[in-house]
Amino acid sequence: MALEMKVPSPGESITEVEIAQWLVETGDYVEKDQAIAEVDSDKATLELPAEASGVITLKAEEGDAVAVGQVVCLIDTEAAKPEGGAAESAPAEEAPKVEEKKETAPAAPAKTETYATGTASPAAKKVLAEKGIDASQVKGTGRDGRITKADALDAKPAMGTPGLGSRGESRKKLSMLRRKVAERLVSVKNETAMLTTFNEVDMQPIFNLRSQYKETFKSKHGVSLGFMSFFTLACVRALQLFPAVNSMIDGKEMISYDFQDISIAVSGPKGLMVPVIRNAENLSFRGVESEVKRLAIRARDGQITVDEMTGGTFTITNGGVFGSMLSTPIINPPQSAILGMHNIVERPIVRDGQIVVAPIMYVALSYDHRIIDGKESVGFLVAVKEALENPEELLMDNNVTKALEL
Repeated sequence: MALEMKVPSPGESITEVEIAQWLVETGDYVEKDQAIAEVDSDKATLELPAEASGVITLKAEEGDAVAVGQVVCLIDTEAAKPEGGAAESAPAEEAPKVEEKKETAPAAPAKTETYATGTASPAAKKVLAEKGIDASQVKGTGRDGRITKADALDAKPAMGTPGLGSRGESRKKLSMLRRKVAERLVSVKNETAMLTTFNEVDMQPIFNLRSQYKETFKSKHGVSLGFMSFFTLACVRALQLFPAVNSMIDGKEMISYDFQDISIAVSGPKGLMVPVIRNAENLSFRGVESEVKRLAIRARDGQITVDEMTGGTFTITNGGVFGSMLSTPIINPPQSAILGMHNIVERPIVRDGQIVVAPIMYVALSYDHRIIDGKESVGFLVAVKEALENPEELLMDNNVTKALEL
């Protein structure tokens, strides 16, 4: 019996997916729940598991856009599992061999070298090769148009003339996820009044805390005490102080939230993904770090689901891990603001009237000016800066041991 495998719905509002990669071939024997394909939706890449064991026949090609519910393969559940791991099939009849009569082409006349136009002397060839100029681009002044050494010395590469190096190109279809991301980014630039405000943060207090407690924290909780927990909890505090930043526009209405679902941008095999830390206001440092690690691993392994990337109210992105000094991050719609972290560089600053060297990070807040005014955006970023520069008081209630659950 042939079982028809149809595309399951990967999430609400998704009507079609794209076959990103088949992990098996027609005629292969597959086991139930074995991953047979990777499919791209406009939000994530998911694995398609076999619904039964048997010999598979593919009904769609890689790159095909298929509707949810469409048959993409057949599985013959009555086929016996072959010992060698491949499906048994009847040997094809050998086609009779037909001897083809080869015609002998007439021999081409031998080519004799002459001093025709464009021919370069050995010395000229050497000079042109050193300059990277093709002989066909040089007009010779010698006998019968021969290129002399003097011609080669005087030759200059023409503007726009290709060099002697490789000039190949390749073409690859964008995945559905990447195409959707492109559409969303363009729509944000066109449909929002996006502005960016900047500030700088002295990271020395956080450096001191991590240096003192990171080993104890990791040995007790099994996760590292990173920067993300400090930034997440600093943003939660700032969102509570400036609720307009934790809001979004829906038509002619403004929706505000009394919870903070923080989206974090992580790099996955299919590109940038943005899973959500739910109710971050209820999490401790250990809770945030554990959730960040869990979501990052799922994104890296291609296991992140659509539900895990839907519904955030604010986004944090860290371009600093790639070496970015400063950027203007693009809002993650339908949210109204995004915080950009950057690399940490030792810079001279004034502290207590003295010039000192400190680890400084530039931070950026991009926001939708239709719903967030300058007062709220600047105030929000200043609140984030204050919390990061005074974490013991503003994020730990002056009790580091309790805050870190040590």
